[in-house]
Amino acid sequence: MNTAKPESIALFCLTPGGVALAQRLSDALPLTCFTSEKLLQPGFVPFGDSFAKTVEQAFSEYSALVFIAATGIVVRVIAPLLNDKLHDPAVVVMDERGEHVISLLSGHLGGANDLTRRLAAILRATAVITTATDVNQMAALDTLAAKLDATTHDFRQTVKTVNQMLVSQKRVGLWWDRDFAPDAEQFDTRGFIAVDSLDALPSLDALVCVTLRDALPPQAIPLYKLVPKRVVAGIGCRRDTPPHTVATLLNQQLAANHFDSLALCAIGSVSLKQDEPALLELAQRCQIPFHIFSVDQIAGHEQRFPASEFVRLTVGVGSVSQPAAWLMSNGKLVGDTLREQGVTITLGVSDRC
Repeated sequence: MNTAKPESIALFCLTPGGVALAQRLSDALPLTCFTSEKLLQPGFVPFGDSFAKTVEQAFSEYSALVFIAATGIVVRVIAPLLNDKLHDPAVVVMDERGEHVISLLSGHLGGANDLTRRLAAILRATAVITTATDVNQMAALDTLAAKLDATTHDFRQTVKTVNQMLVSQKRVGLWWDRDFAPDAEQFDTRGFIAVDSLDALPSLDALVCVTLRDALPPQAIPLYKLVPKRVVAGIGCRRDTPPHTVATLLNQQLAANHFDSLALCAIGSVSLKQDEPALLELAQRCQIPFHIFSVDQIAGHEQRFPASEFVRLTVGVGSVSQPAAWLMSNGKLVGDTLREQGVTITLGVSDRC
């Protein structure tokens, strides 16, 4: 899934006026500016085989694309590249006089709306944003998800349903679990109705809950969980442990600690396990990072935990899963360590993965 992090921005300009505007913007933002050979300026990158081919490559390599060009040209060049709102980068278009900045694609999840406002502020231009929630001066569930680095089951349909309810002036509640409630005010929640307790709901048509929990008290109205990705898992295992075994035990450990499986954001282990098939497959299947720690990094924290001489003889340290989880969560471990079938799993909760 893409996220609202347009710090890798590719800018395309096709005219002398566009090049001049790109130079102004590059003084204010970190940009990679592309243009034709005949318009090339110091610090700019020439188009490769063609403008279209360069855009195609940038579409998968950058989190945001900015075009100083006619909207029609941009639509035609990106049309064959479009996938869906969950993966497409932010696309912003502006005229070469810098009077209008248009959020064209991935306004919420990709961060195009935020980038449009940012560019417009730099140029003192008019930001053109057409997403329904923004037009109605309301928050959007997908924007909130991006800011929280959160997801939900059946993300596409849930976002569509909740955002439609918001712009239709339905009463959508928003409840924050205790771990997230202190930071709630820093997020845009316009249009949502604040809910303090799940035991005493106001009159609502639906409820969104920001939580890591795998289950919440049943409600008489539609309930949607927005799950921040915060849970990390330190894992140790014997060589060639079947992938199914590791995945099953991890799900068991998540359930034992009442975490929604969507909350998992990273796994980690010692460097000796960097090519362990079960761990590589787990990271790929869950689409999460696999953090590798050196023996020295693990050794720096192993004294905190019970040691196994068998593990020490095998990998050089007496414990793997607990120090790895400690490192990934800055010491915020949760629950007991699972030890079954030659696998150890320790969970932690990170402030941000």
